Amino acid sequence: MMYRPRVLITRPGERGRVLASALSSRGMAVEPLDMMYQEMLPETPAMRACWLDFDHFSRIIVVSPFAAECLADALDRYWPQLPIGPQYYAVGSATAEVLSRELQVKVHLPVAANTFQPRRETSEALLALPSLQHLDEEKVLLVAGVGGRTALTETLTSRGARLTRLALYRRVVTSPQGAMRDCLSDGLFDALIVSSGELLEHLAGWCGSAALNQPLIVSSQRLATLAVNLGFADPRVAAGATATKLAAMTARVCGLEGGDVDHDDLEKG
Repeated sequence: MMYRPRVLITRPGERGRVLASALSSRGMAVEPLDMMYQEMLPETPAMRACWLDFDHFSRIIVVSPFAAECLADALDRYWPQLPIGPQYYAVGSATAEVLSRELQVKVHLPVAANTFQPRRETSEALLALPSLQHLDEEKVLLVAGVGGRTALTETLTSRGARLTRLALYRRVVTSPQGAMRDCLSDGLFDALIVSSGELLEHLAGWCGSAALNQPLIVSSQRLATLAVNLGFADPRVAAGATATKLAAMTARVCGLEGGDVDHDDLEKG
């Protein structure tokens, strides 16, 4: 029987199931760590004010698929028919897919530097879009979770935006249980996939020296730098955060045939 590399994944919810399927289809044995879940926050007066004045915003920037789901849920309650004014932006293709599906809107995404490079799904790449360079007094809504990086907030404000940052959910991290705790302690896996800085920091505390020396697949250079600072010896950067791109890099690291081929650059996982 052919050996199937053991791969640990940390992505929660439906996107985690999509990633698991992509890895399994490439011949890997997948085990979820289940160390994070996302929790929608109860509506506050500030949220309600934003929904009532939603048509006053010229640009809506959404940073994650779950933020997009929370936004769609709120707008469904307040706007049976969406206003036509706002333009929508997403950091990554998975977020854009949720917005397109749930709201039926066109979504602006970061573009590739050239035709020979994949699209970079990062805040910095989104901020490079020409339409976000000059925002003099424009009302901009940034839809995100609690915490996270401040690059978008600081840059958009410096470009003149009248920015409202709205946190619609929070991430809750938990401790690994039973066999998974031993797995992290002893490095009993072939690769570990992490696409969240918050979870990477939490995870590092449970990893023994053997685990820290196993391949770590991350979705950006920022996470790779953080991983090195946390003691991980072998971070590998995938071409993006989609399931296809993470699975392609993981297959390559595990020495599986065809691991260097990204079969679907437009995959929305």
